[in-house]
Amino acid sequence: MLVLSLFPGIGLLDMAFEEEGFCVVRGPDLLWGGDVCAFHPPADRFDGIVGGPPCQSWSGLGAVNCARWGAASIMPDRIPEFARCVNEAQPAWFVMENVAAAPLPETPDYRLTSRLICNRHCGGEQRRERRITFGARVPVGKFALETVALLAAVERPTVISTGQAGKGGHRASVAEMARDQGIDPARFDESPFTVTELRRAIANGVPLPMGRAIAKAVKRALLQPKKAA
Repeated sequence: MLVLSLFPGIGLLDMAFEEEGFCVVRGPDLLWGGDVCAFHPPADRFDGIVGGPPCQSWSGLGAVNCARWGAASIMPDRIPEFARCVNEAQPAWFVMENVAAAPLPETPDYRLTSRLICNRHCGGEQRRERRITFGARVPVGKFALETVALLAAVERPTVISTGQAGKGGHRASVAEMARDQGIDPARFDESPFTVTELRRAIANGVPLPMGRAIAKAVKRALLQPKKAA
């Protein structure tokens, strides 16, 4: 299935869908000099759309920064742009990942299922809770995120762009941040980004264990006997 990835960043959510056999096409992203606001996807070309619009305006940390430094200090809310692209492209389904407090996208042609999930419940060590919204324009099976029976013995704090302080008060390295997101740090050995930008890019990604749970849930819903989502 052909999938459009919006706000792809370094492609962690994309990686999970590719592992499940989806063909992912990446849309514009500020990280690569693109602007989603000027992007208009063609209608009826993509089977699905996935993405995690910037969520700072809906996160606790974003609210603190906004109060301290003003609205210009945080990324604008791009959920409306995500919804616009879905409404223009009219895929059969979409998945939006965001913080727990984020509103649902305004997509009137789609039946929505919204779930809160923690990365630890998907088998990861990092504590990171997100809202996953699945929208279907056509009849599909149930969208159900499977969780592990036992949590990992080690619990790691949520990865943030400044490098979350771990036990002992040390600042997490880029390698630690990558491992907490479920990816091999060697992937960034030849990265062209500065350390600051690389930290931001890693922190903005969807943890790979969570991404895999999302991709598998979508695949099951599409392969199940067709019924209302």
